[in-house]
Amino acid sequence: MQCKKEKLMDNQIKSRERVKEQGEVFTNEREVKAMCDLVSQECNRIDSRFLEPACGDGNFLAEILERKLNRCKKLYKNNHYDYERYSLLAISSIYGVDIMKDNVEACCDRLFNIWNKEYKTVCKKDCNDKTRSAVKYILSQNILCGNALTLMCVDNNQHDTNIPITFPEWSLVKGTSIKRRDFRLDVLLKANDKQEKQNSLFDDEISKYLTTNPVTGEYMPVPIKEYQAINYQKIMEEITNE
Repeated sequence: MQCKKEKLMDNQIKSRERVKEQGEVFTNEREVKAMCDLVSQECNRIDSRFLEPACGDGNFLAEILERKLNRCKKLYKNNHYDYERYSLLAISSIYGVDIMKDNVEACCDRLFNIWNKEYKTVCKKDCNDKTRSAVKYILSQNILCGNALTLMCVDNNQHDTNIPITFPEWSLVKGTSIKRRDFRLDVLLKANDKQEKQNSLFDDEISKYLTTNPVTGEYMPVPIKEYQAINYQKIMEEITNE
């Protein structure tokens, strides 16, 4: 029993130093599955967005992605064109933040490998490297190194920068085209904070990116940048050239 307990703890921590300095303890697979079961309907929705604010190397995000891809396979396994598009949409709906750079890199690799394994299984000879590059680029934008408490990006020493955490919203439009809009995380949280809505007190920086719905009076986030819809296989080369 003691050996089993020690093995379990080995899967939850990378080092005692990291536990002491960062409070880093990973969630066990059993608990991850149980918690995802509580929101299974959303986990099975291909386009339902999830954000893990302390994602580690992706325990929760990996489970969610696998469930989304299972749904894609069930619906589109006989249509490789649709499976490719919707599996890309599935991975574009997953977001994560972690203060440790190695966790961010490990999470991106893990999610890509899960997606790529299913992609090869379903699409076989119809797989292509342009779509793989697009998925890697999406992950590089969706899984970020940052401080989920201050909502700022961090540098290599885990120190806050003056750059707010910003996430892209990806939407499939017109068949193979994808639309990107970038939003600041602090703005998204403020817009959905009931206490803030009651107070209606936002600093000038936040206010620039909030508008009010004329019908409901609800606060709505405004994208800090919006891109033209383009073919999803070209998002890396075209967006980075803007």
